[in-house]
Amino acid sequence: MIRWAVAGDEAGWRSLWAAYLAFYDHPLPEAQVAFTWSRLMDPGHALKARLAVQGDQVLGFAIHQHHPSTWVMGDDCYLEDLFVGEAARGQGLGRALILDLQEIARGRGWHRLYWHTDRGNARARALYDSFVEEDGHIRYRIGL
Repeated sequence: MIRWAVAGDEAGWRSLWAAYLAFYDHPLPEAQVAFTWSRLMDPGHALKARLAVQGDQVLGFAIHQHHPSTWVMGDDCYLEDLFVGEAARGQGLGRALILDLQEIARGRGWHRLYWHTDRGNARARALYDSFVEEDGHIRYRIGL
């Protein structure tokens, strides 16, 4: 089942989030993790999370936000973080999370759904390539 994250999901989300950060070898301070969770739980904040769950176990997440766009007459949806725990991979949950987010975006009148991934993440890229061909853009990021 895929549903919105709720306060009771914090421990399950944190466990997956830690695995996600470990995968990218990018640890974050506890204060940042807590801040992220608080924003996900804030109904007035644009950052939201959809979870793939089985019973009370969180198996995967799709963290996203919508924003205005200069390229379309409306909003876009940015899928910032997509992750499925190792034990749950191969069950189609990553695909299901993307399809779920597509449905939500269409229902809300958003115009595009987009995301980035690491060039070397072959497993994720195989999934993403099954949706759409990569568009040739390369991301640049300056820390401030």
